[in-house]
Amino acid sequence: MSVFRLNENRRKILLKLKEGKISSGDLAVFLNMTPQALSYHLSKLKKADLIYETKYKNFIFYELNLSILDEFIMWINELKGEQK
Repeated sequence: MSVFRLNENRRKILLKLKEGKISSGDLAVFLNMTPQALSYHLSKLKKADLIYETKYKNFIFYELNLSILDEFIMWINELKGEQK
């Protein structure tokens, strides 16, 4: 099912964000990506509501949207017929 497939770069972004909030510049350096490529992948993740951004002065920080991930896990468990 392609709906659950995730681009490898977006997987790496999510795994890095699991560690906590990070600026877009630091994220680009860590992932060895151009700002343009990173922006593309971040926009896909934001559109899917998996991450959110906050701005502080001239910096943009990204974080995992844990509430949507928790909802997704609960939904998957319901599909599998498991209790909470």
